Amino acid sequence: MTETSAAPQAQTTVSAKRVVAPTPAPPPLDRAAWLEMMDRLSQDSGYFEPMGEKHWAFFVDESPTLIVTFEQLDDIRRRPAQLPMGHDVAKANGWSHLCLICDGDTWYRDKRVYGYFDRLVDDAFFEDFDHVVFMGTGVQGYAAAAFAVAAPGATVIALSPRATMDPAVAAWDKRTPKARAKDFNSRYGYAPDMVEGAGQVFVLHNPDVIEDAMHASLFRGKHITHFRLPSLPGRLDWALSHMRLIQQMVDAAVAGSLDPVSFAKLWRARRNFGPYLRTILDKAEAAGRTKREMMICRSVATRLQAPRFKKRLADLLAAQVAADLEADQDSGA
Repeated sequence: MTETSAAPQAQTTVSAKRVVAPTPAPPPLDRAAWLEMMDRLSQDSGYFEPMGEKHWAFFVDESPTLIVTFEQLDDIRRRPAQLPMGHDVAKANGWSHLCLICDGDTWYRDKRVYGYFDRLVDDAFFEDFDHVVFMGTGVQGYAAAAFAVAAPGATVIALSPRATMDPAVAAWDKRTPKARAKDFNSRYGYAPDMVEGAGQVFVLHNPDVIEDAMHASLFRGKHITHFRLPSLPGRLDWALSHMRLIQQMVDAAVAGSLDPVSFAKLWRARRNFGPYLRTILDKAEAAGRTKREMMICRSVATRLQAPRFKKRLADLLAAQVAADLEADQDSGA
């Protein structure tokens, strides 16, 4: 790869009135520069290895704790620094990180990816680490569960994972019809079977998304813990990241303290998360549950700066007063 000029040093300006935060170096603007950046970041203590044209392995070796994430190229390049989410989690703790990157919804159903994991197994790669955590969301959640078989005893955190897209098993999932043409019955295929040898497996899903709930139900076993996250709009990884729960959840998993009780405490963060609050308010309104609307608006308006909820509460109260007056007039007549 060709050399690029060094990024300008971030500047920090301090004045009597305020401190201006350091200006981050601009991220790469094109694919070639991004590939070079990833290669450069891994040179000292790891590698950035292509597996054909659609997959890459990015590895940084820092400590005996390893987080293995499965992430999509477009998602990574949309992030502020164009680095994998797992990189941020690992860096915050000084952990090692292995990221399996795909370009598009490949589902990682590629013989070169199988071969890569075969090589890791042959080299006893995962045995060099005291703690190994596999993590992914959606299609990547499927991959995290499916390839966890390569590291027996590993912890798995799968957000909205697919179990398979084999039409014989999941014909009810119509969301990605092209995936049905892929082979989900060969090696590293049916994800629920592949986590049988894992340590703790945590499956998170939004029960409001029927397909996700059905996939989650296929993951069964005493070592599998299900966390239901109702009324959480959009992708779970996005929502949990914005609530700053990804880091805490992985920390707890590594420490061995992640369970329904500890997660319930983390999940309370939703009470301050705007998209969640708007969703439950919209649900209450759609169901005609006015008292619940009032309860939600009072709670949010008391705790947060929330003009929408304050206005909605005022409108509900005004409507209630008007209805009471009308009822009094009707009774007086």
